Amino acid sequence: MIKQALIVSHGQPSDPDPAEAALAALAAKVAALLPDWRVDSATLAKPDALAKAVAGRPHGVVYPMFMAGGWFPMTELPRRMAAAGATDWAYLPPFGLDEGVQSLVLTLACEAAAAQGRTPAQTDLLLAAHGSFRSSAPSEVAQAVAQRLKRAGFARAEAFFIDQEPRIATATGFGAGSVCLPFFAAEGGHVTDDLPQALAEAGFGGRLLPPLGLDARVPSLIAAALQGQA
Repeated sequence: MIKQALIVSHGQPSDPDPAEAALAALAAKVAALLPDWRVDSATLAKPDALAKAVAGRPHGVVYPMFMAGGWFPMTELPRRMAAAGATDWAYLPPFGLDEGVQSLVLTLACEAAAAQGRTPAQTDLLLAAHGSFRSSAPSEVAQAVAQRLKRAGFARAEAFFIDQEPRIATATGFGAGSVCLPFFAAEGGHVTDDLPQALAEAGFGGRLLPPLGLDARVPSLIAAALQGQA
């Protein structure tokens, strides 16, 4: 029997189609690793996308492509699923809370340091995250990951945010040889526009990595999470 999965992200309300297409491409990569699954996707920003994705599918597993357990994945997503008639679906923890994903952050940070001929002890790491003025959940996850990097031996590992204090624009002291890792699930306007601008304001002098969710190892982590739920 074919198992059912749905990857859901917030998307880009101002321009929903590119984010919708990017998430569909991710779902296709996950599906290629799970031959006994049907893996679809939907962003909340794309009108009717969620309802179309669950139409005629009474049950399955939802993978929330969010960085934390905030209002959208924990409250709004189940509400919209129920409104679409999808009341018998299981929910996995959001992407950013996955232990494998958090371990990937450490791997990426170590790889970035090594690419510059440095050890973690010689590298400052700026973890750039979205944050929220309404909920502490996003910052708690990012701060916990930053502490994990610090315990791994990075000279400096701190989380800074787009939408709360401490702001990325105030992240001074990250010079040559430092690394900025965007703790984001996708490449939206925050990553392409807001983050570079904030780093420039801060005088960031290091290397900016692609957002976490774009790493080539992510589809296998999502596939493993889905298989663990089945």
